[in-house]
Amino acid sequence: MKALLVAISALASVIGAGAPALAADALRDQVRAYTAAHQKPILEEFVALLALPNVATSVPDIETNASHLRVELDKRGFITRSLYAGPETPPAVYGELQSPGAKRTVVFYAHYDGQPAAQPEWRSDPFKPVVRDGARVDGPEIDWRAAPRLEPEWRVFARSASDDKAPIQAMLSALDALKAAGRKPTVNIKVFYEGEEEQGSPNLSRILQAHKSLLTGDLFVLSDGPRHPSGRMQVFFGARGVTGLELTVYGPLRPLHSGHYGNWAPNPAVSLVRLLSGLRDDEGRILIPGFYDDVRPLTSAEQAALAALPDVETQLRRELALGRTEGGERVANAIARPALNLRGVRMGDVGDKAANAISTEARASIDFRLVPDQTPQRVRERVEAFLRSQGWFVTADEPDAAVRAAHPRVVRAEWSLDYPAYRADMEAAPAKAVVASIARSTGAEVLRLPMLGGSVPMDTFARELGMPIVGVPLANADNNQHAANENLRLQNLWDGIEIYAGLLTDLQW
Repeated sequence: MKALLVAISALASVIGAGAPALAADALRDQVRAYTAAHQKPILEEFVALLALPNVATSVPDIETNASHLRVELDKRGFITRSLYAGPETPPAVYGELQSPGAKRTVVFYAHYDGQPAAQPEWRSDPFKPVVRDGARVDGPEIDWRAAPRLEPEWRVFARSASDDKAPIQAMLSALDALKAAGRKPTVNIKVFYEGEEEQGSPNLSRILQAHKSLLTGDLFVLSDGPRHPSGRMQVFFGARGVTGLELTVYGPLRPLHSGHYGNWAPNPAVSLVRLLSGLRDDEGRILIPGFYDDVRPLTSAEQAALAALPDVETQLRRELALGRTEGGERVANAIARPALNLRGVRMGDVGDKAANAISTEARASIDFRLVPDQTPQRVRERVEAFLRSQGWFVTADEPDAAVRAAHPRVVRAEWSLDYPAYRADMEAAPAKAVVASIARSTGAEVLRLPMLGGSVPMDTFARELGMPIVGVPLANADNNQHAANENLRLQNLWDGIEIYAGLLTDLQW
């Protein structure tokens, strides 16, 4: 009898352990069936959201988007508010949905503003969403409304299709799918949709400070960025910080004939090139003294997570026609260290527009990607100290003729001190719960990334709200984020609905 009781107890343990997986399978089947039956209405709703112009610098457009989102959240039973940092600032959208009996509150973040959309390479109007077969922008547009079914590899092309309206649509549709299945969320839900992330979130801290009690919770789930280049789902636990720098180097007060004055009047284009070449080497290593002094080493768990990531470099090199890569590292290892990116250079012109002249100035635009424990202010101090050591007179203002004449080398440095990097504990219980939930929802192992290469304000949220933060990206890696022909693979949206449905009903710690 004792042996029988032990056997029954063991069987009960096995069944109990398998219960979450079986429940997740049943939920996934229900959500997948709903999505398959409602793909066109879901896409129609997503297209309506994407059709709203949302360039971050246009506050009236951001207001229109915010109003639209509040209506959609209201339909799902949320209590909503628009949160402002002050007059003439863009709103953040807040929504709250209580779940009877819930013991946890989860705050979900996405941003609904977008990058500028005036790039001439756009194949179609960025705010008139179109569907094409795959990533090719030269393919014909598909009349998806008349199609008998939507193919998973089709893509919707529009500004913010991937960055970052996709998670918003996934949340809305997941709630619809749960309602249709007779399921209720098991956590209290709060959403915080930002309207100025693509401007560097200049008012985010003020909004969070003013509404901290409203935004309290047990976990902050941030949805931004792409899935792993392999196509597999990944969760990230941090993100690089960012600070921008505009450099202007000066020459003569008026353009000069290069024959009459060449080799005599300093050419600002040449001076700028020499300045830039002293900032970093060909392998991406930043040459500014002390730049790496504040870098926090990776933990053994973080190093193990990076080592476990699948190889994507071989395919990426072929896909991008890269004859070499910098540093001899894998992508994930490279983005775990700081970077100096040259965003653009303006100095004279080329081709048919080139003139035999020495220009009056040359400009460069730089972004620094930071890792813990670097700060934007400390980066500024080190960069400017280095420039001074190289003989440059550094000013934050436009120099007048007297200043330019008084110094052999003048550079104007204009900074945007955005936000530091962040890296959370990968082994914390809420973080592990998110990974486990997504694994159950997708039926596949989830990759763990210590830090996203792109910059999102995770440090700001951690500092102001003081709760655990986990990143759940949904977009395809080749989405042309921030560039022309931004797109979202339809299967990524369908997957996102399943992932969100799981997080709303199957998050346990």
